[in-house]
Amino acid sequence: MIIRSIAESDAENFVELSKEIDASGFMLHDPGERDTTIEQQQKSIERILTEKNTVFLVAEADNKLVGFIAAFGGKLIRNKHSAYLVLGILEAYQGQGIATKLFQRIFEWAKEVGISRLELTVIKENIKAFNLYRKMGFVVEGEKVNSLMIDGKPVNEYYLYKLIGT
Repeated sequence: MIIRSIAESDAENFVELSKEIDASGFMLHDPGERDTTIEQQQKSIERILTEKNTVFLVAEADNKLVGFIAAFGGKLIRNKHSAYLVLGILEAYQGQGIATKLFQRIFEWAKEVGISRLELTVIKENIKAFNLYRKMGFVVEGEKVNSLMIDGKPVNEYYLYKLIGT
């Protein structure tokens, strides 16, 4: 398994990876909702690669993308010390330590660029992801009630954070 920065040439494979991960029902996009074109994804990757407070890593196994983690850093003086994380791993590759390795790389990156706070959200019913985040040192900060509508029903999310270097 290889962990590396995303490249513009990954656009097509990343669109497919995102659609597969969306099918889990635990991501922001509903299954089948994502309509990102390869060209749009290339432009998005190109922009991300120029932002010094942002990093986007992919995990590659069996000659395909199987997971990712992205850290989107704050752009303003008051929040540039923090970054919002998004993680996704194909179900067939979960439980193999890929997410742990991705998090470890993000923690190293955060120290290098001066990010002292990482934050993320998780759907309350996504127990597997919630337990992973807790194992990686994230702390529940709060619960956002009715933050999402899934299959016409309101769903809550947990907000979690991890302080780096403290």
